[in-house]
Amino acid sequence: MIKRIITTDQAPQAIGTYSQAVQVGQSIYLSGQIPLVPETMELVQGDMRAQIRRVFDNLQAVAVAAGGDLADLVKLNVFLTDLDAFPLVNQVMAEYFSEPYPARAAIGVSELPKGAAVEMDAVMVLASR
Repeated sequence: MIKRIITTDQAPQAIGTYSQAVQVGQSIYLSGQIPLVPETMELVQGDMRAQIRRVFDNLQAVAVAAGGDLADLVKLNVFLTDLDAFPLVNQVMAEYFSEPYPARAAIGVSELPKGAAVEMDAVMVLASR
């Protein structure tokens, strides 16, 4: 098994002992992204919509660095400190994705790193194009 580590300065740098993404074969495992602005490593200013957008932008940057984009995601996990924000996740997600959508889970959690309200991780598969 050959692992390739994916890194980009277009997404927040790891704040712990993990890689932004790891590729094994055609599968890429994207680490959880919170709404950090890559240039400042601070949480994005704004409401929950801004936080969700920042997370999708961060995931997109890592996906592009791996040679794909959000359309290549096959699984998306959404972690929310308030599940009442789930309809908003759906609205914002519709701005970034079109059918066929990835498989998805939404999980309510008590807290996330740096006080974020949302975190998402994903699995991407690069098919032959």
